[in-house]
Amino acid sequence: MSAIALKNVTLDSGVQLPYAESGRPDGIPVVFVHGPGETWRSFQPVLGMLPPTLHGFAPTQRGHGDASKPADGYRPADYAADLVAFLDALGIERAVLAGGGSGGVAARIVAGGHPHRVAGLVLLGTPASLDGKEWAAEARRVTDRLGEPDGPDPAELLPEDAADGAGPEWFATAMAEDARATPPRVWRETMDGLLDSEVGTTLGGILVPTLALRGDQDERVTPDDQARITDTVPAARLDVLEGVGHAVHWEQPASVVGRLAEFAEAVTRRAA
Repeated sequence: MSAIALKNVTLDSGVQLPYAESGRPDGIPVVFVHGPGETWRSFQPVLGMLPPTLHGFAPTQRGHGDASKPADGYRPADYAADLVAFLDALGIERAVLAGGGSGGVAARIVAGGHPHRVAGLVLLGTPASLDGKEWAAEARRVTDRLGEPDGPDPAELLPEDAADGAGPEWFATAMAEDARATPPRVWRETMDGLLDSEVGTTLGGILVPTLALRGDQDERVTPDDQARITDTVPAARLDVLEGVGHAVHWEQPASVVGRLAEFAEAVTRRAA
């Protein structure tokens, strides 16, 4: 098991981000990007399993957990700008970016706009687009009512994997806690930013090696949706995990770590 250290960093913008770090200092840098309503803890099982070849970083994004909560800046491009600033603040010249769910949207914006900073891109159950997806429209309806006296439980917005008890009980509890601790306005502005953006266009211009991981039981991201990623990104390939739902890194962290390590080592050799 890799030891996990909790740290904080202040970006040039003044935004403060807590982050978790694990692995050897001389390992390949991998920056994990969580989805809406989560924190670095979304990757806690993965961080604890990293091999000596990887050096993992998992920032908590603005508005979430103990990170700064500015009045605005919750669109995909804002989260992407924070990612670049995070790399700058920690002196990471080039890293593999691994985005979970919609966190992969910000990661691929960075991959497309700053390819010299990205050795490879890993998309963990990340949709190509949110257009026409009923679950995404329902998420907006739920976030619109958060904070009302009889409003919904924010934990309802988590992938169904959490509700079905993916992983140990402590992990499902942690994910629910993080969802409930995310301010309603951050939920709303983040979801509006995703749904009001042309998310599919963020696939354009990505030339870095890309690995898309999908669970074959994922009801949010369909095979056709993933095919759009491999059809659009020239250096992309798809790997399907059997018997797994949407949050592949929650359900099968060991399998994800194995594939991630193999991918990171391959792209690093290729760049050498």
